[in-house]
Formats: sequence, structure tokens, C-alpha cells
Amino acid sequence: MSTRVITYGTYDLFHEGHVRLLERAKALGDYLIVAVTTDNYDSTRGKLNVRQSLMERIHNVQQSGLADQVIIEEYEGQKINDIQRYGVDIFAIGSDWLGKFDYLNDYCKVVYLDRTKGVSSTQLRDEGGILRIGVLGSGRIANRMVDEVRFVSGVSVEGVWSRQQSSAQAFADAHELRFAAASIEDLLAEVDAVYLATPHGTHVELARQAMAAGKHVLCEKPLALTRADAEELYALAEQHQVVLLEAIKTAFSPGFQRMVAVARSGSIGQVRSVDATFTKLVSSGRELAAPDGGAISELASYPLLALVKLLGTGYTRVVSSSLQPEGAEVDTFSRIDLTYPHAIASARVGIGVKAEGDLVVAGTRGYIYVPAPWWKTEYFEARFEDPGDDKKYYFKFDGDGLRYEVAEFASLIRNETPESFKLRSSESIAIAAIIEAARTDATLLR
Repeated sequence: MSTRVITYGTYDLFHEGHVRLLERAKALGDYLIVAVTTDNYDSTRGKLNVRQSLMERIHNVQQSGLADQVIIEEYEGQKINDIQRYGVDIFAIGSDWLGKFDYLNDYCKVVYLDRTKGVSSTQLRDEGGILRIGVLGSGRIANRMVDEVRFVSGVSVEGVWSRQQSSAQAFADAHELRFAAASIEDLLAEVDAVYLATPHGTHVELARQAMAAGKHVLCEKPLALTRADAEELYALAEQHQVVLLEAIKTAFSPGFQRMVAVARSGSIGQVRSVDATFTKLVSSGRELAAPDGGAISELASYPLLALVKLLGTGYTRVVSSSLQPEGAEVDTFSRIDLTYPHAIASARVGIGVKAEGDLVVAGTRGYIYVPAPWWKTEYFEARFEDPGDDKKYYFKFDGDGLRYEVAEFASLIRNETPESFKLRSSESIAIAAIIEAARTDATLLR
């Protein structure tokens, strides 16, 4: 009796990595069924940046000569029905989904196929415009970012560099990356762009080095801790004709973008006040260490993003107060107040104090309320004097949200667009300037 194998994928920009995965799947049995996902289903599962039509992707799979049958995946839960309908013996999928489909063991054997490390990066790039990214740093956020990239078509994380080679190698092994670089220069020689996820105080110098080598830079927040450094980095990006984007994920999420549009459309009247709070409790780590740790440097980028997107960069005054308990090296809770010609705003951040993490946008006709965690905007309300006029808005926020910034970064590079309207250089510079002023001139409370 023949062994029937099934596998699933988007197969966008069909390349050698896809071919090798299908070859491995086909080798498991006698008959290979390949399911290609529709655009709508990709959207519902959080897949971004798919560039080819469904028919093009199906055609590419058929042309490979590896599929005995091609079907279409259209909805969540279809895998169970397909396995039973087609009498499937083995479900095969890439190892980057390890554990995700164990539930299918109730219906057939599940096999996770090792990711293809040996595929030439030049070949990947030439076969479909794949953006090769190198990761600088191997901490928590870098791990989350690599996991999120699999949801962005046309992007491949190739390698990693860390200050400790052993950490880089462990990171590369865990994520099945092609290499762990011994030096930054070695990494830059192998990639088109970098994701910068090192400690805050290293961002400026590493971004300089990457852009000088002609590499695009996606830099974790805060891009810089001073206005001068932020201005310099954007000037260098223009000089070297590369994309520089600050990775504040909220800026690129659909719900937050819509909330800003609703607020600025005039539906709640003229915006007069914005209050945003973001706190988390931190018991150890670099966030608590001087000189670059603290609540402001760690978290202020998020509420300040909301302030500048809703009120602009034309603030006239910055006043801040920070709680720094005895024995603490940095602020554990801070409030930053901004004055505008016709509005006031407040950002509250904490790594040692917990508060309600909501966002309130007050206007002359009504207000917008975004519940915690507002920086992962999935839902908000426009509320008015007459409750009958209230409106509720719902949006998706997939995964950790990092896929949104990666997709925007890749789109800017592909379209040769130097700046995103979702987070302009002037807004990143303003955020750095406010952080600098708030940290420098804060009234300290013990």
C-alpha cells in the first residue's frame, strides 16, 4: 500500500529552500499532496507581505515536478479534514513549526523537516528578491523577532552576531540559522540588512557601522537616547541611501494606525489631551542598570509614539518627574508631561511600579479609549456625550507584533522608499529628544 504525504505552505517567491523542503517531504512516501494557502487564509493567520497571486504560487509548485497533487488551503481546521479526506499517512512541515501541529498525531504521523541551512543566500536573493537579514544581539527580543519573521514573506534571517560567540552559536542553532558570525564585519558581509537588538547604549554606534557598510537598519527602540544622535543616524541613512527604521512595533500595527486616523479625522473634535501609560515589573537585568537602563529609556518610546502621532512634534515644553528609590541605579517609575500650543499630554512608564496600561485621547466632542495593553491595539472605543453615538472598533494584532515592523521594513527596501508615514524620521527624532530631556531634567523622588 502506498504512503501518502501532505504538506502545507504559502510558497511565495518559490526558491531552492522550498524545493528542498518538498524533496524531503516527497522522500517520506510514495505520493505527495501539496496544499497552497489562499490570500485570505494567509491574512487570517497573520502572514504578511505575500507578493504573488495564488495562481502564480500554485503554478510554481506544479512546475517543480515534486507534487503529485496540489490542493488549496482556505480555512483554519482544514488540515484535519484534508488528512481524512485524502487518506494521508504523514503530515510533513518545516521544523520552524516544531510542536505546533502535534495535535495532528491523532490522525496521522507528524514529521518536522529540518530547515535548509545550506541554501545559497545569493541564490535566494536572485530567485525572488529575498531580503537577507542578520541579527545583532541574541536576547529576548531577538528571539521573538526571528520567530515572527516566518510570517513575513520574502524575508530570511540568515545569521547572528553577539558579544559572546557562544551565545551567538546557541542562538543560531536554536533558530537553525545559516551562521553565527565571529565579528560584526563577518555578519555584514553576508546580509542585506540588520535587525539591531543589542542594549540601548550600543544602538548608535552599531547602526553607524551597518549603514557605512551599505546595509539597511531596523533598530529596536529607542533608536537613540539623544536628539543629536538620532539626527545624525537619519542623516547617515540619507547619505548612504539605506533605510533606517525604528522598531516601535505599535506604530505599524493595524489597530493603532486606525485609532490615530479616527482621532485625527475630527470625529471626536479637536484633540486637547493624550494620556498614555505603559508599565511592567522588572526584577533583574539590564533595565535596572545605569547608565542606559530605567523606565524612561526602556518604555517611554511607546507612549511618546502615541503623543507625537496624535499631537505632532511641535511641543513647547517637557517636564518630568521620576521615582528612583534608595539603592536603585535608575528610575523605576516616571511621568513625562508635554505642553503643546493647544493641548497637553502625559506619558507614564514604570519598571518597578504597576499601573493600568490604557490610552485616553480627549477631544472637544468626545474621546477615544484604548484599554490595556493599548500598545497592542486590538480594540478601542470612540465615546461621546450621548452614549448612543459611541462606536467600537476591533482589529487583529497577531503574535508579538514584530511581524508588522519587519513587513514595513522589507516593503520600504523593496520599493526604494526611504521613509514610512507610519513612523517618520521627524517623529523618531522627537521621541529621542523628549527622552533626552526627560532623563536629563527629571525631578527625582526617593
